[in-house]
Amino acid sequence: MRGLYALKPWYTRRLHRLVDAAVARTISPDVFTLLGVLGAAAAGAFLAYGWAIPAVLALALRLAGANLDGAVARARGVSRPWGFVLNEIGDRLSDLLMFAGLAVLAARTGSGWTDTAVVLVALAALAATTPTFASLAAAGAGATRRNGGPFGKTERCLAAVVAAAVPAWLGAVSLIIIAGSVLTCTLRLLGARRELSRAQR
Repeated sequence: MRGLYALKPWYTRRLHRLVDAAVARTISPDVFTLLGVLGAAAAGAFLAYGWAIPAVLALALRLAGANLDGAVARARGVSRPWGFVLNEIGDRLSDLLMFAGLAVLAARTGSGWTDTAVVLVALAALAATTPTFASLAAAGAGATRRNGGPFGKTERCLAAVVAAAVPAWLGAVSLIIIAGSVLTCTLRLLGARRELSRAQR
């Protein structure tokens, strides 16, 4: 159950001209990590005001940056452990910026910072970290690093746009993010456990 992450190879092929240009100009992959974070920051601002269409474009930049940093590193042959660290930090920061925008939107369209939707957005932001923690912990133990769905980064971005388009759905969307994140975390952990158990035999 890889979710929309299954589209990543297709999306990477669509970006091949940017990858080729970056290789030709020896642009550092870290530049694209930064662009992804800046895209998430812009998306957070747009989400805070319920501007769904600009948020889509900004989140597309966020996802492109997250995709291009690894693609450029591999194409240039400059993949390195520190690049992995920066990529992970960039992804987590991007998620926080996106959820911060949703929290502001919930406060603006509800009864302020004590509104139930604000609490649900905060819980969704917390739940969204668990699939990555599960993957990194499993990888640290020697298992394959698992990515994707059923509710991964791309699905979270899509849910955020839906919430911006219809702020009244913020609470429900947050609950979906929470449930989807917990399910994804559980499936990743179960997959890692099976893999590590086989390796011990």
